[in-house]
Formats: sequence, C-alpha cells, structure tokens
Amino acid sequence: MRIALLGGGSWGTALAIHAARLHQDVVLWVRKDEVAERLRRERENARYLPGIPFPDNLSISADPGVIHDVDLVLIAVPSGAFRATLRWMQPRLREGQTVAWATKGLETSSGAWLHEIAEEELGAVFPPALISGPSFAAEVARGQPTALTAASQSERSLDRLAGALHGEALRIYRNPDVIGVELGGALKNVLAVATGIADGAGYGANARAALMTRGLAEMQRLGEAVGAQPGTLTGLSGLGDLILTCTDDQSRNRRLGRLLGQGYDLETARARIGQSVEGVETARQINARARTLSVDMPICAEVHAVLYQDRPVREAARRLLERDPTHENPAG
Repeated sequence: MRIALLGGGSWGTALAIHAARLHQDVVLWVRKDEVAERLRRERENARYLPGIPFPDNLSISADPGVIHDVDLVLIAVPSGAFRATLRWMQPRLREGQTVAWATKGLETSSGAWLHEIAEEELGAVFPPALISGPSFAAEVARGQPTALTAASQSERSLDRLAGALHGEALRIYRNPDVIGVELGGALKNVLAVATGIADGAGYGANARAALMTRGLAEMQRLGEAVGAQPGTLTGLSGLGDLILTCTDDQSRNRRLGRLLGQGYDLETARARIGQSVEGVETARQINARARTLSVDMPICAEVHAVLYQDRPVREAARRLLERDPTHENPAG
C-alpha cells in the first residue's frame, strides 16, 4: 500500500514512522521545503520526537504532487488548518483513493465537526474516515502497544485504514459511528484541561476521579444530543482517550491545565507548552454547542470560564461543588 501522511508534527510523524515499518512506500509530507530538507538530513523529527530515528524507507517531501500517486492520504494537521488542507488537496486527488484524518477537535472558526468539513470540501466521492483513540505520539513512534479506533461508514475506507496501520504493536478496531468517535476525541481535550487545572491547584486524586467520571457523563449527554452511539463513548475513542489525557503529563491539554491551576495566565501557559493545544479552542466551540442544544455541561462551562472569562480557578471549583444535589443517573 502507498501511503502519504500530511503534517510534520508529533502525531503525523509518529504515524508515518509506524506505517513505514509495515509498508515500503510511505511519505511524510510537510509544507516547507526547508523543513523537509532538515528531516531528510537528520532522519528524525528533533523538534517533536527527538531521539526516534526514521525507518530507512520513510520518504520526506514538500512536493504537493506526492498525494496523487498514493492509495491512502492520512491527514494529521491541527483542526484549525483542516479545511485549508482539504481545499489544497481536493484538486490533486484522484478517484479510488482513500482520504482519512487523525486530527482531533472542531473547526476553530465555525465549530463544525471535521466530517462536516470533509463532506463540504470533498463531496461524496471521499466518505469521511478517521482514526482516534488513546495514543501519545512518542509511544506509537517507539512501537509501544497501542489500540485505536478507525471510524467510517465506508467498509472500503475501514479496510484501507486497517490495512495501512494494523500490525506490530498497533491494533485497529472498526466503528461506523463517525460522530461518536469525533466527539470523544474532541471533548476529552477539554476535560484534560479540567483535570490538569485541579491537579495544578492541588485538589488531589479524589477531585481528578470526580472530574473524569462526571466529564464522561457530560460526553454522554452531548453524544445523545448529536446521535452518537453510547458504546462508542465508553470505548477507546471516548473513555479510553479520556483516561489517557486526564492522567498523564504527556498530554499537552493536561499540562496546560496544570499551569493554569498553578496560577499562570493562558498566554503564558500556551507559550510554555510551545505546541498546539486543541482543548483551548475546543472549549469555546463545545460550550457554544452545549448552549445551542440545551445540554448541561457544567465542567466544560467552567473550563471555558477559566480560559476566556478570567474566572479564578478556586471560584470555578466552588461553583461546581455548590451546584444543587442531583441524581447521578437521571434515567434511574
């Protein structure tokens, strides 16, 4: 199988390294010629994944033409660049190819789900397809055991994704629930900011467990409102990714939250992370969607208030704790 990974950040690089262990013809595409030249010369991505060498057969290119000759184009760019990437790709694609993405989040300007953007920009010829789940890039790049979900309503797309990535230390599970897989991958970033804030403020393990559990309840409520399958949200791309990002400091979202909890302002916290932190913009869009759909998401609302309304961390915690008592399971 011929595979092109678009995006020279940590996740795109890690997936390219893994794919190149399984297939001979894999190319990592980056926007700038000088970046491509540096990666070819150094044979590692020293900025994002230092010390992890590229397989000998992994090609690096900044040539837009590389996507025309591959079977699978897998996009791993920040969500804010997703639409522009599709528009750039569209005239270079050919019938019979599979387009999928490993991007998590919503469009920062509109709040659109990524599958909605894909349908708008690519049409029905390329059905939406993605991979998501509990995965830190460095561990995938090192070949450590990982399980991911491939989501699409196209069996052909699922076959391509599984064929491209399933093998060695990476296991792929199939799921037709595109919206559910997208929702889990986006919302877990906001909840990781929440648990990071709590840990940075010194609130302890009890608070972290409560935020994760009630955060899952918020994920399930929003999932019901948008038509996600309940099993998806308790699977790899929902609960699995939530556990990962809320408990390990490899998560940029959790690290940013910890800095906020320690008293740093958002601008300083983002500068110290030094990479894209999807949960910051996703918090804005999720909060807007929750209001539009009349879905109760108090944790996400308080994260939004801390990020965008200068609400002090301890005031946000007080507001959550002083809410009226309610049933844990309203249906019961």
